[in-house]
Amino acid sequence: MITKINVLGVGVSAVNIPSAVEIIDSWVKNRLRNYVCVTSVHGIVESQHHDDIKKIHNAAGLVTPDGMPLVWFMKSAGQSQVDRVYGPDLMLAVMKMAAERQYKHFLYGATEDTLERLRTRLETKIAGLRIVGTHAPPFRPLSPAEDAEVIQKINASGADIVWVGLSTPKQERWMASHIEHLLAPVALGVGAAFDFHAGLKSQAPKIVQRSGFEWLFRLATEPRRLWKRYLTIVPYFVVHAICQKVGLKSYLPNR
Repeated sequence: MITKINVLGVGVSAVNIPSAVEIIDSWVKNRLRNYVCVTSVHGIVESQHHDDIKKIHNAAGLVTPDGMPLVWFMKSAGQSQVDRVYGPDLMLAVMKMAAERQYKHFLYGATEDTLERLRTRLETKIAGLRIVGTHAPPFRPLSPAEDAEVIQKINASGADIVWVGLSTPKQERWMASHIEHLLAPVALGVGAAFDFHAGLKSQAPKIVQRSGFEWLFRLATEPRRLWKRYLTIVPYFVVHAICQKVGLKSYLPNR
């Protein structure tokens, strides 16, 4: 059983990168179908406003703490083993494990140019990595026929792990609605990790990542896209997390 801690009604898995990789390895090995939500404060707050997003998170095999505020919250709940499971770091750790096991990967999301750069850089960095397919969806909803073609393409590739590089909550909705149709047992939503590993965006320095202020770094690098997200969700999370901690409000996993 994977211990989960209630964070504003979302069950966040009490894991670190080594334990998350071990769990994902066991799923692929035993062909156990699951998806992974790599979740920051953004995903937790989205779950407060959209009940379907909360249900998707709570149905996931893993909801990893991709952010120091979630790590601190869980450590305060007695989970001393918890550490940040940062999407780009998890992606590399799983791919290194998968290269040893000869698991195969499919990359879904971003653009064709990004996927080509990402594939080249990852295959250069990780010896023995097996990326058997990629697909860049259009920036619009797919028709049922188009969606069926995507599923067929992924299944025909023989992939064991599907990496989904869409924004939150698009990638969570995609994984939840497609996991039962995929032959690959595992899907992981890693968002901006595609752009980071493709070399298209800069990651915050490690000291900033561990400080809890990575959101401020990303806001400074993409202010027009991210200002509304971060200047609303950070205060919202802090206020509601305090309310949960001191018992002023209860947050149930499902409404």
